[in-house]
Amino acid sequence: MSSGTAAGSDDSDLAENAKKADDRSIDEGSATDAADDVLVVEGLTKRFGGLTAVDDLSFSVAEGEIMGFIGPNGAGKSTTFNCITGRFPPTKGSVRYRGEDVTGVPAHEMVKRGLARTFQSFRPLGDRSVLANVALALVPDRLFSIAGLRGQGTTRERASEICRRVGLGDRLSQTPDELPHAGLLRLELGRALATDPDLLLVDEPFAGLSGPEVESVAGLLEELREEGLTLVVVDHNMRGLLSLIDRAVVIQFGAKIAEGTPEAIRSDETVQQAYLGGEV
Repeated sequence: MSSGTAAGSDDSDLAENAKKADDRSIDEGSATDAADDVLVVEGLTKRFGGLTAVDDLSFSVAEGEIMGFIGPNGAGKSTTFNCITGRFPPTKGSVRYRGEDVTGVPAHEMVKRGLARTFQSFRPLGDRSVLANVALALVPDRLFSIAGLRGQGTTRERASEICRRVGLGDRLSQTPDELPHAGLLRLELGRALATDPDLLLVDEPFAGLSGPEVESVAGLLEELREEGLTLVVVDHNMRGLLSLIDRAVVIQFGAKIAEGTPEAIRSDETVQQAYLGGEV
């Protein structure tokens, strides 16, 4: 987060970086036709007292895309997710989902409209089985489409299919505390898929995973895209993330500093500086 009383030189640098990012997006053709996009965020700002967590942020997500949302710790990524999904009302700006203004719509209503998210801090019910956790997340008034199901079968059958889809088919009767970290991540994905989303915001799916586990989860996310999901993915594992996504938006101190293809992001000097001068 950045202070609302930050020095004028810092503000001007951020503004200049944001303008350069917009120019790069246009020059590289990375910007999409917002009128046709599933999610459009315009001028999003979120302040907490004197702190500005998200600063005049604009981007859009195309149907069927896997977009990376990148930034150092404290850049404002989770706050942006919270504003999009209705957990926090924005201070300024707007969020449009499938052409409809949903700015400030409560989180439970956004889930019903087809927008879901996962959390970096897993929140399963510890006294329920893996199967029960997924079954409780099923939304009864939405058609279920993952893996070809269209609201058919019992709740248990549908929950079992989701568990198998995310790689937990052999752990249905286990409780969350019996799962390894990678299993908890898959359970979090399963609970999100149980709401039958069209757009899924995924927070840190590679955190704490080994190389083979990162590849496995990335493969699952790609398969979900092939089955009709649009995804926005946040992660600090830049190698894994840039290998997965079609396009990235990079923020620092809540403001956009770059946007483009993975290749463009890797070579962007502003992005490299944001990550403490390290090569992305």
